[in-house]
Amino acid sequence: MKKAKTKPIVWLLMLIILLAGAFGCESYANRIQTDNGNVEISQGQIHTNDGILTYKLYRPKNATEQTPASAVLLLHGYQNDRETSSSYAIELARRGVVVMSLDEYGHGYSTVGLEKRGYVNHKVSTNFGLDSEEDGTYRSVGGSKRYRVLMNFSNLSFFNDRYTKDDAGNAIWDSTCGGSTAYQVLAAMPFVDSSRMALSGHSMGTWSSWSVAADYANTDIEPKAIVLQCGEIFTDDAYDSAKIHFNNVLLLQAKYEEFSYFRDYQYNVTEDLLKTPLRTDFLGTTADKAAFDTTYGDFADGSARRIELCMTNHRLVPTSDKGLTAAMEWFDQAIGLDGNTLSSSDHVAMTKEWMTLAAMLCTLLAIVPLMELLLATKFFGTIVQPKPPIETAKTKKGWWKGAIITVLIAGSTFPFMTQLGHALLPLPEGIMRMTVGNGFFGWYLLLIIVMLITTWISARSAKKKKQAFNLYTMGFSSPKKKKRLDGALWGKSFLLVLILMLMVYAVVFACQKLYDLDLRIIWPFFKTFNLLRFGQFLAYFWIFAIFYLLNNSKIMGGMRTKGSYYTGAKGFFSDWWRNLFAMAGGLVLVTLIEYVPFFLGIGPGADVLFGSTFGGPFMSLLILFVPQVFVFSLWCTYAYRRTGTVIPGALVTAALACWIVTGGSSFL
Repeated sequence: MKKAKTKPIVWLLMLIILLAGAFGCESYANRIQTDNGNVEISQGQIHTNDGILTYKLYRPKNATEQTPASAVLLLHGYQNDRETSSSYAIELARRGVVVMSLDEYGHGYSTVGLEKRGYVNHKVSTNFGLDSEEDGTYRSVGGSKRYRVLMNFSNLSFFNDRYTKDDAGNAIWDSTCGGSTAYQVLAAMPFVDSSRMALSGHSMGTWSSWSVAADYANTDIEPKAIVLQCGEIFTDDAYDSAKIHFNNVLLLQAKYEEFSYFRDYQYNVTEDLLKTPLRTDFLGTTADKAAFDTTYGDFADGSARRIELCMTNHRLVPTSDKGLTAAMEWFDQAIGLDGNTLSSSDHVAMTKEWMTLAAMLCTLLAIVPLMELLLATKFFGTIVQPKPPIETAKTKKGWWKGAIITVLIAGSTFPFMTQLGHALLPLPEGIMRMTVGNGFFGWYLLLIIVMLITTWISARSAKKKKQAFNLYTMGFSSPKKKKRLDGALWGKSFLLVLILMLMVYAVVFACQKLYDLDLRIIWPFFKTFNLLRFGQFLAYFWIFAIFYLLNNSKIMGGMRTKGSYYTGAKGFFSDWWRNLFAMAGGLVLVTLIEYVPFFLGIGPGADVLFGSTFGGPFMSLLILFVPQVFVFSLWCTYAYRRTGTVIPGALVTAALACWIVTGGSSFL
């Protein structure tokens, strides 16, 4: 008996419900960020000689020229954007504080590249002021501009010349990453009380925060407090401490901190971390009295210091309840939260994050009914191809062999190739400007080479055994054109994918215009492009497309099992768990290698096994990347089972993955 087909009207209703759900969630998220209309949100631009800096401003409606309010500048971390600071922005604004959340150099909608931060031909591999040439913690570096910029992230422009200049005429020009310019703009706003201003930054933004505070020390608008969300500490010898001081510094310390410089290059964050001279000098106490979650010094003279231990990892500190509570109390004591009647532990910001996640998932799910409606038409219906004969399917033994090899290759190459591409792969810097994008470029390039070699080996083996192996069995063509690409199939598939992606982009565009919100959760996922970033999307899309086409071909075309021919939910889940294992297994393996030793108190696996060079950004990315691959595997499985080719599933996934990398994250 033939399975009854779902009628187009059902798919249309599903599409309408999902899109309505996306806009409903974004509308609710907007209610959260505007505190039910009590906070006005606007976008702003600052035009500089180097380009445009962009920001998002949260102004409580009771902040006026007649009743100016305290203000805080928020500075996000590497690979993030202004929306990453939204938890702090929302909680401060609903407590009466004017908040500016900046897109720093090379991030978000700002057009000034990270290279304007500056760089020098040396690097330090310990806390500044504790380095020496003799022990190799201060040494010269060469290589590309990109490599030197990335090696100098913790080198700050107010440090002494030993760190900030070199013999070649290079320098660290602006480690505020535009923060000092934005701070001045914020201070000049008529509804801001410039005598009550403060800063907060996360990760890269902590270095920017130190630098802004140094720039405005001993001025009428000097920051009265700094909240560092995962910050590095340096000694007084690194800068002119007679002229520069820092008022009331709160450091939020992640227990499971993936970045070595934010745990003083030790493997673990323990009580012993507080006993070092670096930490006791920061706290202004002695080793026997140093403790987490304890305030030292006095707010009145700016000497207040505290290290709050947050039981989370690096990327989740900006949304840590404990961290937010400590920050709200800190700001209240340092600059005053006007008319605040809320408890410091009363937080709503995470609801906004969950709503934008729900909106994102609704939008991505809407791809399915839209594709079904298109496939129901005569024009696009010809995309659907029959699966190759069941005789070409893999045996269980053959599948497990291929899957395990796939997992091991992906897992063993991820830490090394991403870091190589990130800083050292010789890519044209004027064209390939995305820093983490280059990390994925390096990894994908190696995997593409491996897949081409293994495909050639499989083709030779099939030929010897007189088994069918061609473009059709690989999922690249139709049964009528087994040995060459079917132009009509590819052309219509490209058009189908374009329509699907335009629908997603239209939702993102509308949400940005209506609600000043992206589709995201903690990390930049989908946001509208400016011209620069759209150019970067085009520059990188081809490598993503080749990778996902080959990857889907290997996993879904070449590793089909008899379960792939089952119908209904049984068939889908039989395919999906296998595809998920092959697509995400290597990443899960690396995640376990990184975090299991960490949770056992040994230290982050990458640092312990390979050195801190291979820890940090790409390891901490795993908590965001693995869920992405989970979603991608669902879509790719559905698309392959529905169309019989890997083309629509792979190209939509490539476009989404490339969009995530180029839409808001860092460029040189």
